Amino acid sequence: MAEYRAVCRVEALPPGQGRSFVVAGREIALFHVEGGFHALDNNCCHAGGPLGEGALEGCVVTCPWHAWRYDVTTGVSVMSAHLAVQRFETRVKDAQVEVLV
Repeated sequence: MAEYRAVCRVEALPPGQGRSFVVAGREIALFHVEGGFHALDNNCCHAGGPLGEGALEGCVVTCPWHAWRYDVTTGVSVMSAHLAVQRFETRVKDAQVEVLV
């Protein structure tokens, strides 16, 4: 059963940044965009590149390995709507970012 798990404190991830975390045994890429937090599977659809290490421009992250791009708010590729990585719900509770896994 899915439950919210603490990932980091709000101030640990500045706006416009992303980072990889292991949450309940899963690699999650967490992004801070426009005052909100968004979580995706950390592995790019193409070759498993670490999305949490990619460059973030607005709400689009670019995989550092082969430049595949994803909208972090949906997990959908901006190159092809047929490609997507899993997206996870997030919330902030007591200044802690939590992800539903």
